[in-house]
Amino acid sequence: MRLSVRFSFALVVVAALAVCSGTRTHAQSTASPTAGNGTYIATDPLANVRYDNRFDVSVGMAYDHMKAGPTLLQGSNLGGLDVSASYWFSKHWAVEASDRTYLGTSGAGVNSANISGPFVAQYLFVAGPEWLGPHNRHGALIAHALFGGAYGDFTTDLRGNPPSVVDFYYNQLAPAVIIGGHMDLNRSAHWVFRITPDAVMTRYGTNYAPKVTQTDVNFALSVGVEYKFKRKR
Repeated sequence: MRLSVRFSFALVVVAALAVCSGTRTHAQSTASPTAGNGTYIATDPLANVRYDNRFDVSVGMAYDHMKAGPTLLQGSNLGGLDVSASYWFSKHWAVEASDRTYLGTSGAGVNSANISGPFVAQYLFVAGPEWLGPHNRHGALIAHALFGGAYGDFTTDLRGNPPSVVDFYYNQLAPAVIIGGHMDLNRSAHWVFRITPDAVMTRYGTNYAPKVTQTDVNFALSVGVEYKFKRKR
């Protein structure tokens, strides 16, 4: 967990430096020919970057670390997809909704059924407030706090055995909270390269003795693109 926190903090520092240094760098440019004389005029693709859009949508490849059981020493490194959308009702505040799917395999507890590396999955559907922090035409730092649910699939690959055999949770819908944000690097007025580091909190339980309900805090990361729609506030 300490490594995950350090990695997340390092990403935030790098993004903050990139955004702040953007005000001191030369504008990126592309070349377009002028009519008639064959010369070229440098144009700035970031010239029309504004933070006044009403809607945006982002899609990214996602990573999530998860524990499939309350006493497992081995965690699960899952991959998947992060699809999020925001509705901005002021310059700094929005409502964000996110649908995330994570799939992979997990370590298992010592068992007599010879089960090793079974498939597990986690599906998150959350929504909550989003806040636009420091920003300029080169990029922005955005924070969010998202609340909702997580569906954990832990028993699909257990060959009919109960989850207690491998010290797993049972399949269930559980509360979930995501705290983190986005680090955006603008590529044009509408397209953004987006990195999203988050802390994911879930509260799964067991249905066998001794019954345990446990809050797990894990690290998640997604990398992808965002599109800002033209409609303005």
